[in-house]
Amino acid sequence: MLRSTRRGRALAGIAASAALVLTACGGSGNTGAGDEASAGDCPAAPVDVVVSVDQWGDIVSQLGGVCTRVTTVVAGSSVDPHDFEPAPSDAVAFEGAQLVVVNGGHYDEWATKLAQTSAPDAHLIDAVALSTGHSGHEDHGHEGHDHEGHDHADEGNPHVWYRPSAVTEVVDAVTAELTALSADAAGYFADRHRAFVESMKPYEDTVAAIRAGATGKTYAAAEGAFDDMAAALGLTNRTPPGFQVAAANHSEPSPADLDAFLNLLSERGVDVLVYNTQTEGSVPEQIRRAAEQSGVPVVEVTETLPSDAGSFQDWQVAQLDSLAEALGVGT
Repeated sequence: MLRSTRRGRALAGIAASAALVLTACGGSGNTGAGDEASAGDCPAAPVDVVVSVDQWGDIVSQLGGVCTRVTTVVAGSSVDPHDFEPAPSDAVAFEGAQLVVVNGGHYDEWATKLAQTSAPDAHLIDAVALSTGHSGHEDHGHEGHDHEGHDHADEGNPHVWYRPSAVTEVVDAVTAELTALSADAAGYFADRHRAFVESMKPYEDTVAAIRAGATGKTYAAAEGAFDDMAAALGLTNRTPPGFQVAAANHSEPSPADLDAFLNLLSERGVDVLVYNTQTEGSVPEQIRRAAEQSGVPVVEVTETLPSDAGSFQDWQVAQLDSLAEALGVGT
């Protein structure tokens, strides 16, 4: 009953999401969001928005619709935002932006720096700062957002799009900022916000269903992108602590920490291995092989929006469904 009920809600949510996508011109990549054919649907001049990464770019595009021109700098899974080196054309993309949305933390420092130099008067939404209780949206300058020199392990997990509460906070902040920048389109943005919230119900229902059935379930991960979602689901992280620290600092684990991880898997000490398919290197591959050889289910996730994902919501629900199946939890 739980599965069929959620799928019914999912169909309704997907329909709502499809309506959002059909009416929105925002998209991924360095492209404008408002085309000439649809510009008349907006009661005001579109707001120029730059978003650092497509995890947030897709959400901003849905919320802004034809009343925004959204440029997403890093889109697709071929580029790791941690290592992205902006080109001069990327700096130009920030010029004239009225709103800049960055992930924050040490994840996309390049975007915050470009906002400082190329869009100093833009409103800024920093998802990490917002989710950790610091000022998440600023006007006229971005002092305090340069993370250069910080110890990444001390900054917490920057992958906050995997934190349901952070998604809600960013969604609300984006709508508030767009409304402040274009009061004439306030009603339009309110409608978009309501439609987006409705389209998120399958996501919320799936999270709730897994959380209700996942008591005592455990996982391990070769890196921590999914950790916030796993915590929201009530899963226990059994990844060896030393390995977790090395992964957070993007460094090689010690032989002892790697052996501890491999032994954990060989003894089937976790219910699932969460595996980010965008993580490269021999160590993650070795960990995956160990899980497969021991019969530990491997649940694939990605760090950025896959090219075949219809929306942020579709991407997240598909991954959660795979996790639920691996855990034997009905959704």
